[in-house]
Amino acid sequence: MSTESFPFLHADTPDDVAELITRSAAESTRWSRRSRQDRADVLETMATAFEAHQSEIVIRACEETHLAETRIQGELARTLYQFRFFADVIREGSYLEAIIDHPGSTPMGPRPDLRRMLTPVGPVMVFGASNFPLAFSVPGGDTVSALAAGSSVIVKAHEGHPETSRFTGAVMAEAAREAGHPDLLTLVQGRQTAQRALLENQLAAVAFTGSAQGGQAIQAILATRETPIPFYGELSGPNPMVFTENALEARREEIASDLTASVVGSMGQLCTKPGLVFIPAGKTGDNFLNSLSAQFSGQTGAPLLTRGIEDAYRSGIHARTDAEAVTVISHGTEAAGVRPQLFAVELDRLRSAHRQECFGPTTMIVRFSDIRPLLAVLRELEGSLTGSVHAESADGELVTLVIDAMASRVGRIIVNGYPTGVAVSWAQHHGGPWPSTNSLHTSVGATALRRFLRPIAYQDAPEWVLPPELRDDSAGLPRRVDGVLCLH
Repeated sequence: MSTESFPFLHADTPDDVAELITRSAAESTRWSRRSRQDRADVLETMATAFEAHQSEIVIRACEETHLAETRIQGELARTLYQFRFFADVIREGSYLEAIIDHPGSTPMGPRPDLRRMLTPVGPVMVFGASNFPLAFSVPGGDTVSALAAGSSVIVKAHEGHPETSRFTGAVMAEAAREAGHPDLLTLVQGRQTAQRALLENQLAAVAFTGSAQGGQAIQAILATRETPIPFYGELSGPNPMVFTENALEARREEIASDLTASVVGSMGQLCTKPGLVFIPAGKTGDNFLNSLSAQFSGQTGAPLLTRGIEDAYRSGIHARTDAEAVTVISHGTEAAGVRPQLFAVELDRLRSAHRQECFGPTTMIVRFSDIRPLLAVLRELEGSLTGSVHAESADGELVTLVIDAMASRVGRIIVNGYPTGVAVSWAQHHGGPWPSTNSLHTSVGATALRRFLRPIAYQDAPEWVLPPELRDDSAGLPRRVDGVLCLH
């Protein structure tokens, strides 16, 4: 497929950007008026087109990101699944939260006919992430959930994989053009162009799944807008993990192997990588640390996604190496790029600088002797996407205390598992307290659509005015009618 007909927009003047957003807004209106079945069909057409070009997509992504082919193949499978998953979500229809209250008498007097549902917000701007050239970039979950909700999308393509962005964008745009929506997806490149787009009045929402630093930069620009719009940044954090003594005694080698894989997989360039690992002091903890050290020493270094990420990783490693009370426990084999490194510190010597995310193949082991100070630290951590605990059945009360301490600081609690690998499903939640910008919402799973919808109510509207989903004869759509949940 040629991408010449689908170039990036390098907007040299504010008028260029204003025209882009105006076209996108008009397209968003047309797209929102298409039936849910039509929109679902287009998403599935995009998935089929990706399958036809999967070898070309994988080659481009591997060349630009240094990620292994198996990793890109897995990410492509996830991307295809997301298109089809959201097609099923919008066909099912419960995401609309449709409610009908027929006219009637109440203790306050007569009630008018009221009907309420969620409706698309309008053009959405999505910022692609460096570490997921597919699943969180141009064809990623933010983009696909916005399209499913009924919005057009402007994607700020990440400079770390421009050709992958252009090619995947062309595949999606061709499917949209064939469905009669030539401006449904637009790519922009460059910070100046992106900044101008963020300030356009017709833009309705912004989404970004990535680093806290990137999210804060976007938020700072949006703060200068005349009219505020929501920014949904699902950002990073330390993703704490707690291991009980019983868990380490029962599964020491298994945990050492699996934890290493979770930390160094994709060279640690995942927003859910465990960055703070709490283990008990004493002989059990010592034995586990020896096993974990052996696992780390067998890891091989590799290039990271971009030079900027490599530089930041080296700076973070240097700061930890020089930090008081921090011990270098193990490191991987020196090779091109960077090497994995494992650090440790006692809980009472843990400082705020040790808690900060270091994006890359490293983690900080924190040794604790008493549960009470551990719980205090967990409650004080900055927000994270995940919090994990590994325990045995005998640890019931302890697990409850740890989960209670973590719950106010994370968006997903994991028990006897690992945070890396975020399933796309109806119940998934990928978000959390600050630095994620809105703890009510997720960037993964069915409810990711909710970010790009707003409520609208109709009062005493004749049926020919109403959207099909709010008419009395809309069979098969889950709705609440006169207070009763109706599933058919």
